[in-house]
Amino acid sequence: MADLVPERMELEFDTVAEWTRVAVAELGDDHAIPAACRGSASPDGLDRLVAACGVGRGTRLADVGGGTGGPAAYAREYFGADPVVVDPMPGACRAAASMFGLPAVVGDGHRILLATGSVPACWCLGVLRTVREKDVLLGELHRILRPGGGLGLLVYTADEPRPAGAPEGNLFPTVAGTRDLLDQAGFTVVEEAPLTGFADAPRSWHDRIGRVDEVLTRDHGDDPRFRAAEEQADRIGRLISEGTVTGVLLHATAR
Repeated sequence: MADLVPERMELEFDTVAEWTRVAVAELGDDHAIPAACRGSASPDGLDRLVAACGVGRGTRLADVGGGTGGPAAYAREYFGADPVVVDPMPGACRAAASMFGLPAVVGDGHRILLATGSVPACWCLGVLRTVREKDVLLGELHRILRPGGGLGLLVYTADEPRPAGAPEGNLFPTVAGTRDLLDQAGFTVVEEAPLTGFADAPRSWHDRIGRVDEVLTRDHGDDPRFRAAEEQADRIGRLISEGTVTGVLLHATAR
């Protein structure tokens, strides 16, 4: 978020976001949250972050790098949160507004366009690997949180920043490096757990994602932009399945 976005990342997170919005409009609103949560966490993981960050009815939740708004919409639908999505991709913000009616602000991690100390809870899911200036982004998350506010992170970690086969534009932190960055930004890590420790999404969730993928492939399968975006997603999937990259859910509080 705090850097210029490589072309393939822009395709993955912006162009495909627009196409996903159109596919959901064809298939129905019940496909929106599963499709928009891809790359974030399962419902079980999101439930854990909701509880850890104290998100409940009326809680202002900033989802920074929130993409098409799936996790934010999940928190609103099932827990009554009052979310706002911040993302650098205009297509993703349009999709979040169109699919869920969420307030969505186009902005990057150099300066999140929310007031200092304005939110009691913040999520940043799967984003750290996509930015070089991770310290800048975490500093901004700390700025917008109230003292004592809860931060929920999904961090994809690896032993080296660019393992063989890494997607374009991805620089993976280590687990220890992530803890150090959080400490330097003014956070105290309260809890961390591997993503593999959470229950998988239910079959109905996967089925809806599959139907959205079928529509995307039908409409855009011959488009080189779609193939490039799919390659990006396939690369991260392979690294995770090989164990080279590990997803970690963290809960931290702002000091």
